[in-house]
Amino acid sequence: MIFLKDYQATLAFYAQVLGFKIGHHWSLPSFRIKEACMLVSLDRRTCIEIFDNEAVIPAQGKKASTEEEIAHGALLHLAFYVQHVDDMYEKALAHEAKAFIEPGQLSLGEPSLVVRNAVIHSPNGEVIEFLEDVDFDVSGKD
Repeated sequence: MIFLKDYQATLAFYAQVLGFKIGHHWSLPSFRIKEACMLVSLDRRTCIEIFDNEAVIPAQGKKASTEEEIAHGALLHLAFYVQHVDDMYEKALAHEAKAFIEPGQLSLGEPSLVVRNAVIHSPNGEVIEFLEDVDFDVSGKD
Protein backbone atom coordinates (compact mmCIF):
# COMPACT_ATOMS: atom_id res chain seq x y z
CA MET A 1 0.00 0.00 0.00
CA ILE A 2 1.36 3.41 -0.96
CA PHE A 3 -0.08 6.81 -0.06
CA LEU A 4 0.18 9.24 -2.96
CA LYS A 5 0.94 12.95 -2.90
CA ASP A 6 -0.15 13.28 -6.55
CA TYR A 7 -2.48 10.42 -7.41
CA GLN A 8 -2.62 10.88 -11.21
CA ALA A 9 1.12 11.56 -11.63
CA THR A 10 2.01 8.48 -9.61
CA LEU A 11 -0.43 6.30 -11.57
CA ALA A 12 1.23 7.52 -14.77
CA PHE A 13 4.74 6.80 -13.41
CA TYR A 14 3.95 3.20 -12.40
CA ALA A 15 2.18 2.54 -15.71
CA GLN A 16 4.53 4.32 -18.13
CA VAL A 17 7.88 3.59 -16.46
CA LEU A 18 7.38 0.32 -14.58
CA GLY A 19 4.77 -1.19 -16.89
CA PHE A 20 2.07 -1.82 -14.28
CA LYS A 21 -1.50 -2.10 -15.53
CA ILE A 22 -4.00 0.19 -13.86
CA GLY A 23 -6.50 -2.19 -12.31
CA HIS A 24 -9.71 -1.77 -10.37
CA HIS A 25 -10.47 1.70 -8.92
CA TRP A 26 -12.63 2.37 -5.86
CA SER A 27 -13.47 4.78 -3.08
CA LEU A 28 -14.39 3.88 0.48
CA PRO A 29 -15.85 6.77 2.47
CA SER A 30 -15.71 4.88 5.80
CA PHE A 31 -11.88 5.08 5.57
CA ARG A 32 -11.90 8.54 3.93
CA ILE A 33 -10.55 6.96 0.73
CA LYS A 34 -11.40 9.25 -2.17
CA GLU A 35 -9.26 7.40 -4.71
CA ALA A 36 -7.75 3.93 -4.58
CA CYS A 37 -6.47 1.57 -7.23
CA MET A 38 -4.76 -1.78 -7.58
CA LEU A 39 -1.76 -1.71 -9.91
CA VAL A 40 -1.03 -5.09 -11.50
CA SER A 41 2.36 -6.19 -12.87
CA LEU A 42 2.57 -7.41 -16.47
CA ASP A 43 3.07 -11.01 -15.30
CA ARG A 44 0.00 -10.62 -13.05
CA ARG A 45 1.99 -11.93 -10.06
CA THR A 46 2.49 -8.65 -8.20
CA CYS A 47 0.01 -6.00 -7.12
CA ILE A 48 0.59 -2.64 -5.50
CA GLU A 49 -2.36 -1.00 -3.79
CA ILE A 50 -2.35 2.80 -3.90
CA PHE A 51 -4.44 5.39 -2.02
CA ASP A 52 -4.91 9.13 -2.01
CA ASN A 53 -2.84 10.85 0.67
CA GLU A 54 -5.83 11.58 2.94
CA ALA A 55 -6.96 7.96 3.32
CA VAL A 56 -7.16 6.68 6.89
CA ILE A 57 -5.59 3.24 6.56
CA PRO A 58 -3.49 1.41 9.18
CA ALA A 59 0.18 1.48 8.20
CA GLN A 60 3.58 0.75 9.68
CA GLY A 61 6.07 3.56 10.07
CA LYS A 62 5.27 7.23 9.80
CA LYS A 63 4.95 9.72 6.98
CA ALA A 64 7.84 12.09 6.40
CA SER A 65 6.78 15.63 7.23
CA THR A 66 8.98 17.14 4.48
CA GLU A 67 10.51 15.93 1.20
CA GLU A 68 13.97 15.95 2.83
CA GLU A 69 13.01 14.00 5.95
CA ILE A 70 13.63 10.28 5.99
CA ALA A 71 10.77 8.38 7.61
CA HIS A 72 11.55 5.00 9.11
CA GLY A 73 9.14 2.10 9.12
CA ALA A 74 8.73 -1.42 7.82
CA LEU A 75 9.18 -0.72 4.10
CA LEU A 76 12.67 0.42 3.08
CA HIS A 77 12.36 0.25 -0.70
CA LEU A 78 10.84 -1.63 -3.61
CA ALA A 79 13.06 -3.62 -5.99
CA PHE A 80 12.12 -4.55 -9.55
CA TYR A 81 13.91 -6.79 -12.04
CA VAL A 82 14.50 -4.96 -15.34
CA GLN A 83 16.15 -5.92 -18.64
CA HIS A 84 18.55 -2.96 -18.73
CA VAL A 85 19.24 -0.94 -15.58
CA ASP A 86 20.69 2.03 -17.48
CA ASP A 87 17.65 2.34 -19.77
CA MET A 88 15.15 2.07 -16.89
CA TYR A 89 17.09 4.58 -14.80
CA GLU A 90 17.03 7.13 -17.66
CA LYS A 91 13.36 6.44 -18.37
CA ALA A 92 12.49 7.01 -14.70
CA LEU A 93 14.45 10.29 -14.62
CA ALA A 94 12.66 11.42 -17.79
CA HIS A 95 9.36 10.84 -15.91
CA GLU A 96 10.31 13.12 -13.00
CA ALA A 97 11.98 10.57 -10.72
CA LYS A 98 15.00 11.82 -8.77
CA ALA A 99 18.42 10.24 -9.07
CA PHE A 100 19.70 8.49 -5.94
CA ILE A 101 22.29 5.85 -6.94
CA GLU A 102 23.46 5.82 -10.56
CA PRO A 103 23.67 2.52 -12.45
CA GLY A 104 26.61 0.39 -11.39
CA GLN A 105 27.74 -2.95 -10.05
CA LEU A 106 27.79 -4.16 -6.46
CA SER A 107 29.49 -7.19 -5.00
CA LEU A 108 27.32 -8.69 -2.25
CA GLY A 109 28.49 -11.13 0.43
CA GLU A 110 30.76 -14.15 0.50
CA PRO A 111 30.87 -15.87 -1.86
CA SER A 112 30.44 -12.75 -3.90
CA LEU A 113 27.27 -12.20 -5.93
CA VAL A 114 27.68 -9.37 -8.44
CA VAL A 115 24.55 -7.36 -9.16
CA ARG A 116 23.94 -4.46 -11.53
CA ASN A 117 21.52 -1.96 -10.07
CA ALA A 118 20.41 1.66 -9.75
CA VAL A 119 18.17 3.42 -7.24
CA ILE A 120 15.77 6.33 -7.73
CA HIS A 121 13.16 8.24 -5.75
CA SER A 122 9.84 8.04 -7.59
CA PRO A 123 7.97 11.31 -8.17
CA ASN A 124 5.86 10.29 -5.16
CA GLY A 125 8.97 9.66 -3.01
CA GLU A 126 9.23 5.85 -2.90
CA VAL A 127 12.77 4.50 -3.05
CA ILE A 128 12.87 2.12 -6.02
CA GLU A 129 15.77 -0.15 -6.95
CA PHE A 130 16.19 -1.51 -10.46
CA LEU A 131 18.06 -4.84 -10.74
CA GLU A 132 19.23 -6.66 -13.83
CA ASP A 133 18.44 -10.36 -13.72
CA VAL A 134 20.37 -12.01 -10.89
CA ASP A 135 19.62 -15.26 -9.08
CA PHE A 136 19.23 -14.56 -5.36
CA ASP A 137 17.81 -18.04 -4.72
CA VAL A 138 20.56 -20.04 -3.00
CA SER A 139 18.34 -23.00 -2.10
CA GLY A 140 19.74 -26.15 -3.63
CA LYS A 141 23.13 -24.54 -4.24
CA ASP A 142 26.09 -25.99 -2.31
